[in-house]
Amino acid sequence: MTAPALTVHVNRVESAPVVSSEEVERAVNTVADEEGVQRGEISVTFVDTPTIASLNQSHLQRQGPTDVISFNLGAADEPLGDVYICAEVAQESADEYGVELREEILRLVVHGVLHLFGFEHPEGAGREQSTMFRRQESILSRLL
Repeated sequence: MTAPALTVHVNRVESAPVVSSEEVERAVNTVADEEGVQRGEISVTFVDTPTIASLNQSHLQRQGPTDVISFNLGAADEPLGDVYICAEVAQESADEYGVELREEILRLVVHGVLHLFGFEHPEGAGREQSTMFRRQESILSRLL
């Protein structure tokens, strides 16, 4: 009998034409491998600006669009969760930081999955020095 595996669903990837479903799956699986997660189910869905703004308002009580939102419905060692990414907002961040959109989207996939695995980061100052962000950038470097 085969042990349950990590199942990855990629939805509406055509909204982010700079990445493929295979690249998104690889990113999720790379995070899982790095964190020792072998079972679970993760969905990554690409949405437009109005949709992410609505999710941000209804679930996090925050105004306006954001780049990524994660909903953890399981446990860190056997996650069940959804990651929503807005490529339009990711493009704004990519422009601001001087990186390609593909890199920024993969960064957001890694970021969202790390949240599903229990990682958190502070808001504002110190965010980039947090353990989560250092982990994120280390994993991302293996994907590029």
